Amino acid sequence: MSVGGAPLGPAEIAALIPHAGRMCLLSRCLGWDAQRIRCQADSHRDADNPLRSASGLLAPVAIEYAAQARALHGGLLARAAGGAASPGFLASARQVELLSERLDDLAGPLDIEAERQAGDERQILYAFTVSHAGRPLVRGRAAVVLNTPLG
Repeated sequence: MSVGGAPLGPAEIAALIPHAGRMCLLSRCLGWDAQRIRCQADSHRDADNPLRSASGLLAPVAIEYAAQARALHGGLLARAAGGAASPGFLASARQVELLSERLDDLAGPLDIEAERQAGDERQILYAFTVSHAGRPLVRGRAAVVLNTPLG
């Protein structure tokens, strides 16, 4: 993957995605190109992670980590083209494989990778993998719908 610029930290990520405060889960963007993005997160270990339940941070939450990587990818692509990203909403998550029960008991960062498989100005399909220390934890595909008015 060729890097589309310098690695990004939390402040740069927060400026490009619609998530704010503790809900901005990504720590770093390590690289991206027109089709792919690779990010890392440390927030899975935070006791105040907003997605943590009484049972801990369960593996399905990895879908949100991947969604934020996809949103960041869209923001980076739009910025590179001189514009702003279109609002997007997760329409579906399919073929999701949960290969771990939880995320909060893992030492070290989560690796989040998303690859754009198809899309146009109305929708985008991504494949994603969230892994730890080279071991996949959750993977699947997600459809994002763009420019859809709420209400």
